[in-house]
Amino acid sequence: MDIKWGNLGGVFGASLGITIAVVVMFSLGVAAWGRAGGGDPRDGRPRDGRARAALAVATLCFAACLAVAAYGIDLIVPG
Repeated sequence: MDIKWGNLGGVFGASLGITIAVVVMFSLGVAAWGRAGGGDPRDGRPRDGRARAALAVATLCFAACLAVAAYGIDLIVPG
């Protein structure tokens, strides 16, 4: 039995890179969500353009994290 260390290192590097990218994207999403604030108490919508932009950024960051997780599950689960 022979271990191809170069391939193993490549898989490790790719896994580490994707993990760091997902953690950063999730952290940016949480930070953007916090900047969006609570919005208008009557309807829950953001009050100004900056809050709306922050909410859009948070949504994109969380959607990217969800897409990476869904792709990983798709790779693991046979079907």
